Amino acid sequence: MTINKNTFTGEYSYSIDTKGRINIPAKFRNDLANDNEKSFVITKGMDSCVYAYPAIVWQSIENELKKLSSLSNVNRSFVRNTVRYASMVKYDKQGRIAITPNLINYANLNKEALIIGMVNKIEIWNPDLLEKVDNLSQKIDSSQIDELANKIIL
Repeated sequence: MTINKNTFTGEYSYSIDTKGRINIPAKFRNDLANDNEKSFVITKGMDSCVYAYPAIVWQSIENELKKLSSLSNVNRSFVRNTVRYASMVKYDKQGRIAITPNLINYANLNKEALIIGMVNKIEIWNPDLLEKVDNLSQKIDSSQIDELANKIIL
């Protein structure tokens, strides 16, 4: 069975080099559809991580952002905080992408990082921050989890 293109699952541990580059796992590069031309758009995540979207997926996000009224302060703020840190990156022959300094600072990325597949995007995390987020998620009411599971489990 083959997983759909632009679908990412799993967790990988990698190092960030002194130039801010990190390797995208070979599995994720292989799962990236050809029409992305080896490109991702990286931006701030909702949590303290970096999101990496396939270029084609990012185009859909941009289209949805364009639909938000700029007359609304909340909409303007959301769009601004989503796109101001976004940049297109292409992985090199070694499979690395360069993360911008402002995103490295935002996600508190040091030498070690975890790369997590989140179905339609990739998250890049400081392992210590992810552990804190995971610990907080243990406090989520189990009925909320059950409600979500009932929506997706066939």
